[in-house]
Amino acid sequence: MIRLALLRHGHTAWNRAGRIQGSSDVPLDDKARAELRQFRLPAPWDRADLWSSPLCRARETARIVTGHRPHIDDALSEMNWGDWEGLRGVDLLAQPGSGFRHIEHWGWDYHAPGGESPRKLEQRLRPWLATLTRDAVIVSHIGVMRVLLARAHGWDFDGPAPFRIKRNRLFLLTLSGETLAAVPEPVRLELRS
Repeated sequence: MIRLALLRHGHTAWNRAGRIQGSSDVPLDDKARAELRQFRLPAPWDRADLWSSPLCRARETARIVTGHRPHIDDALSEMNWGDWEGLRGVDLLAQPGSGFRHIEHWGWDYHAPGGESPRKLEQRLRPWLATLTRDAVIVSHIGVMRVLLARAHGWDFDGPAPFRIKRNRLFLLTLSGETLAAVPEPVRLELRS
């Protein structure tokens, strides 16, 4: 059994403006960098393998929180939101016929025009998961975390999610073969002394 700890990257200007980032390589903002410098990984996660999405907001979060360079894998990139990247979800919801909808009504095959579905993202993650041999911290994105947590919880993107992703917390999973299971409570990052 391998244990995984999922950590969402810090805030960007697009996050704060409610813009859809997807695969766009948007950097952390200065406020996020200052906030992240206050935290570190708790034991035993400070000794686990460190992985990150190639997008700069995740790589920089990993480096600031741990002081180490992470292993990078393209599989950990955020879900591609196609034509909707850079737009605001609230604006798309207000636009009749846009096709944008809340996560509780997605299902596994929902996607933006020219974008990627949760199912496609999950298919991208499976081969990477199969390469893991040790406990790992994964610094990535809310879409990647949603897909892994959905699989672990048996949630099908229909109805309320059985989890709520917050920043500065490790969301824990166990991986046995191809089976993911969720550990009920996330673990907070530690404040540096």
